Amino acid sequence: MAQLKISGLHKHFRGVHAVRGVDLDISDGEFTVLVGPSGCGKTTLLRAIAGLEEVSEGTIEIDREVMNDVRPSDRDVAMVFQNYALYPHMKVYKNIAFGLMARKLPRAEIDARVKRAAAMLGIADLLERLPRQLSGGQRQRVAIGRAIVRNPQLFLFDEPLSNLDAQLRDEMRGEIKRLHQEIATTMIYVTHDQIEAMTLADRIVLMRDGRIEQQGAPLDLFERPASLFVAGFLGSPKMNFLRGTLLRADSAESIRLQDGGTVLPLPRAGARNGVQNGAPVILGLRPEHVTRATGTAPHGAVRLDVKIELVQPTGSRTYATFRLGEAAVMAELQAHDVSRPGETIAVEINLRRAALFDAATEKAI
Repeated sequence: MAQLKISGLHKHFRGVHAVRGVDLDISDGEFTVLVGPSGCGKTTLLRAIAGLEEVSEGTIEIDREVMNDVRPSDRDVAMVFQNYALYPHMKVYKNIAFGLMARKLPRAEIDARVKRAAAMLGIADLLERLPRQLSGGQRQRVAIGRAIVRNPQLFLFDEPLSNLDAQLRDEMRGEIKRLHQEIATTMIYVTHDQIEAMTLADRIVLMRDGRIEQQGAPLDLFERPASLFVAGFLGSPKMNFLRGTLLRADSAESIRLQDGGTVLPLPRAGARNGVQNGAPVILGLRPEHVTRATGTAPHGAVRLDVKIELVQPTGSRTYATFRLGEAAVMAELQAHDVSRPGETIAVEINLRRAALFDAATEKAI
């Protein structure tokens, strides 16, 4: 296992400031996921850790040793790429063993390591096949096996599942999660898929424009987003955003939506320091916090009659869209709560779980 420390990291290339002052500490055995939209700098950061990109400024330390001038082959890290990077003319056994053979390890040790990795990944019966005879999921398992046999102190994954179909991605996520639990090695995983980030990570590092926007445990980011960007990136379906004005009267707070007629009371008043009465704000509501009303709304919730415009059944859940003023709002309902567009139903909005953002700074308040 390894502890990783990144301090003041910048990367410039081809006129692009790809990474902008990143500070990051990753503990021994932690599974950290770097996530964000395309072009946010997450893969550049991963390649810098591997030594495949030279840093412009700052330091990378592994177990308190500065790695900036250490060759990739001497950093004791293993990287799994998006495109598998298998040797097409070599059978699976040799693909997995190649790095160990290059290091001239004893044949018996190579054989033991290859067979152990193959057994862990469920590919023991594929060792005599060529890559072209394998499915995408099997090829990715071979690529992971090649990394495992090296017994590195740090695993790096660069969007390893993006070439797989949806069902295989689900299966491989479970395999990678199980692998981390079994070998307990520090892992850093890059993806643009927020579902992968939420399901795999001990800690999510959400990047934007080369910087870290927020980091923490998956549920911390999901339930307490620090900005509008974080709130909108994490969650599927995404969070609903409603623009309005913050109203204060005595010790109570509410939001008047842009339609001018809808006022939603806020159950957590008095915690929005620096935000003035009448300030423009954005209310964030996740679809699962907008449900079918079954009776009197509990404390911290409001009940509204709405006209459904769009119905999207998914099996056990139905996502229904309606309008509050100018904003389209998606609700997560039970399968048979609504059957067709045009229905008017009562919904309950749980404002205790709502997020609130300053419309000017887009920061949480």
